[in-house]
Amino acid sequence: MNMKKDINNPGIAPGDRLGVYAVKKVSYLADIHSWLYQLEHEGTGARHIHIGNMDRENTFGVAFKTVPTDSTGVAHILEHTVLCGSERFPVRDPFFSMLKRSLSTFMNAFTASDWTMYPFATQNRKDYYNLMDVYLDAAFFPKIDELSFKQEGHRLDVEGSGADIRLVYKGVVYNEMKGAMSSPDQVMVRSMLNALYPDTTYSHNSGGEPAIIPSLTYAQLKAFHARHYHPSNAFFYTYGNLSLKDHLAFIEARVLSRFSRIDPQTEVPAQPRWTAPKAMVYHYPLDRSENPEKKCQACVAWLLADIKDTFEVLVAAVIEQVLIGNAASPLRKALMDSQLGTALSDGTGYDAENQDTMFSVGLKDVFESDAKKIETIVLDVLKTLADGGIDSELVESAIHQIEFHRKEVTNTPYPYGIKLLIGVSASWLHGGDPERMLQMDADFNRLRQSLAKGRFLEDKIQHDFLDNLHRVRFTLVPDQKMTERENQRVKDELADILAGMDEADLASIRADAAALEKLQETQGNLACLPTLQRGDIPPSVVRIDPTPGTFQPPVWTYDQPTSGIFYFSGGLGAGNIDHQLLPLVPFFCYAASKMGTTDCDYTRMARRMDLFTGGIGFSANARTRFDESGDCLPFISFSGKCLNRNQDRMFEILNELTSQVAFTDHMRLRQLVLEYRAGLEAAVVQNGHRLAISLASRNFNPANHLQEIWGGIHQLHTIKQVETETTHSGMHHLTDSLQAIGRTVFCRNNVKLALIGEEKMLAKATGPIQFLTDALAADGTDGFVPPRLDVSPGLPMEGWSTSTAVSFVAQTFQTVRLGHADSPALSVIAKILRSMYLHREIREKGGAYGGFAVYNAEDGLFSFCSYRDPHIVSTLNVYKGAADFIRAGKFSEEDVKEAILQVCSEIDKPDPPGPAARKAFYRRIIGLSDETRVHNKENLLRLTREAVMAAADRYFDNDQAGKAVAVISSRDLLDTANGKLAGQALSLHAV
Repeated sequence: MNMKKDINNPGIAPGDRLGVYAVKKVSYLADIHSWLYQLEHEGTGARHIHIGNMDRENTFGVAFKTVPTDSTGVAHILEHTVLCGSERFPVRDPFFSMLKRSLSTFMNAFTASDWTMYPFATQNRKDYYNLMDVYLDAAFFPKIDELSFKQEGHRLDVEGSGADIRLVYKGVVYNEMKGAMSSPDQVMVRSMLNALYPDTTYSHNSGGEPAIIPSLTYAQLKAFHARHYHPSNAFFYTYGNLSLKDHLAFIEARVLSRFSRIDPQTEVPAQPRWTAPKAMVYHYPLDRSENPEKKCQACVAWLLADIKDTFEVLVAAVIEQVLIGNAASPLRKALMDSQLGTALSDGTGYDAENQDTMFSVGLKDVFESDAKKIETIVLDVLKTLADGGIDSELVESAIHQIEFHRKEVTNTPYPYGIKLLIGVSASWLHGGDPERMLQMDADFNRLRQSLAKGRFLEDKIQHDFLDNLHRVRFTLVPDQKMTERENQRVKDELADILAGMDEADLASIRADAAALEKLQETQGNLACLPTLQRGDIPPSVVRIDPTPGTFQPPVWTYDQPTSGIFYFSGGLGAGNIDHQLLPLVPFFCYAASKMGTTDCDYTRMARRMDLFTGGIGFSANARTRFDESGDCLPFISFSGKCLNRNQDRMFEILNELTSQVAFTDHMRLRQLVLEYRAGLEAAVVQNGHRLAISLASRNFNPANHLQEIWGGIHQLHTIKQVETETTHSGMHHLTDSLQAIGRTVFCRNNVKLALIGEEKMLAKATGPIQFLTDALAADGTDGFVPPRLDVSPGLPMEGWSTSTAVSFVAQTFQTVRLGHADSPALSVIAKILRSMYLHREIREKGGAYGGFAVYNAEDGLFSFCSYRDPHIVSTLNVYKGAADFIRAGKFSEEDVKEAILQVCSEIDKPDPPGPAARKAFYRRIIGLSDETRVHNKENLLRLTREAVMAAADRYFDNDQAGKAVAVISSRDLLDTANGKLAGQALSLHAV
């Protein structure tokens, strides 16, 4: 694309006035082929940046500096509450209503330590201004109704009667943070901020501490909004191919013309620096059924540069990569080789999100007494590097990693325009120049000049780390009585409150509860909200066909504009792996790129990968074929990516990994077992809803059974068993098992490959691909066949206990797959149930963070699930009521249209060229044709309320016999639930 002129915003120059905006700066961003415009609103001082390019996925965001002075969660609760109705859109829940009326590719809101942001992205111009209209009104002119505050934040409710009367706390954010603060990784990161920044806003929990949240008043919430959500404290962002002038005129008309400039007094001062290092101990809750031995985390953390100093931020990022970027990095290797812990501690790395940036590094699963040893290792390695010098290859690989990931365009985990916004926000909101964050050539040039003079990074390590007295040795220690004490404290607190109440006070609480329930039951007139029509939905699907040329199947090529990056993807059939070894496949995938080969040990391999690639990895996939057989199709995907100049080097590495991988370094293999287990354990509470669905789904078909074995709680059980077996011996058996998997999958007749990139690079790959396939064993067999599996009869009714203050409740039942005439209706039913029934019953009334309905079209399964849920039994009762709701037909043709919009926004979500081609390749492997996708979308767009009702009658009933249930919660909550479930009690297991 020729970007000498911005064809969407012609003629805009620094010093111009666009309406009531002053153009401060205009820059061309060569790395991302875009133009950057920086503007200021003359009347209010509101700042605006626009990134103009040819991307159809346009993005908007407005951010505010929000600087809490306590841990009541005021910023977080306000983020929720402003989305509950506004001046021009006075409906109960415009944000969730717009999810149904939009083709957005992303809609959300974020609360960070010192800012709150409201971003969205969409490919439709009409939709863009619809959403901007609602977002602007919500942020600047919200109703902030007191009942909404009580629903989203916290409230008292009365339960029981007579002598058994008691008070309870409820609220969406209250329950969300109860769940968050029962997760060790969350406690670790938030506690570390409290330790390192004791004198600034970062010492407070911006999300809210559950013990403190109930002290927030409605008046305090409104005052916080008045001060912080003002244009003088606002930062607007737009991105994409729409006109900047149109954006500015819209924002001025809707919002800014009604305000004048104020001083919001939201500057965050620098943390005063210490004159001596400190040592601090914090605690986290651990379930009483778990072994507390070696369940501590210990790290060393420093305060570093000001966020606005882009050069110092870049230098710190390079040092982070040098120290801990890969398995061969000296600090990471020293810590792991110490065998004091299983993995790097939560929060490890360089954090450039706050006014003062920070760096931390340590280990998890350690003894509390080993914290000092860990600190000594860290300081000794830093001193060795500062005194003895840093290997230049480590520096080059560090710079390469930063440059690669700046160059690559991805939409994971957010659309690219939102990723850019999040990337610049921390510095921009604190007064930094967004151009310096987006265009780093000057800083890279300065870095290379500094490196050329010698000892630059060594001196930085000495100054920024060894001589930096603002350092803390931080230890996080488990407390198995913490939850019990907190529950008792809450019970006593509520009892004291109840003791001070009279009947009038209780009547007032009951009246509020009744009013809130009435509000939640009220549909409201949504006609005031903008919407799209079926005609706004493109009828087609994105097709990406292989490029004809030199290669023939099983090698496919995709000529795509990948901005100088070459992508490789492959599939290895896993159906012939010995069924006793199948549970080890995910660990095989985890270890294969981290173990080294017969010719290259793991440290050298890690260095080569960082120096020449953007990453190489393997993963286990259990899919279901889209053909008449509907067989389970297990395969191992493997992929790599590199800058075009490094294509040959990447293929050399791939060739070694697929023909010479070795699992014989037992010390390294043991490290990976512990590291892998730690990662799975840390993900349980964060992914509780997904894991609960997997447990509930596992006995319906072979693919879901294998998915649970490979990616669910049963995979965690597998690696726990492996860890036990390899504690003192058994490493040879594990080595033999992994080598056997490798011999089965790494063979010439068992591979499908995709090459993705620009035409020149595809042609250049001819020789390397031939070399790679020739090196594979010639005597193997095609493994793209169903595996041997023993699927248990019956459906689970289970509870799984772990350390958590909330629950994740899932229910699954069989329906039909994509390709069946009813499949479009089931996808629509899932959206209707979520938006019109589960959201109200589970989130608004029940206080859970979320309630979902999920239609798995590949396997024909329908699931309900809840996230960070204070309930179990009442949520299961809600699921029972879903059949009555959907079959009663309490929805209109308009509701069906809105559900179709939601489904199509997922179908049409765009991908950058590289990832889009990779998805097309994997669709080819499982047999999902573009014709099937088009036919499904055509049927979806023709769907009527009558067809939805007919499908609801066929698949939804109150018979529980065909429904599987899995709940992840604490043992206490599960025991309480079983006491209420009588004859339908859950069988209990430990995570």
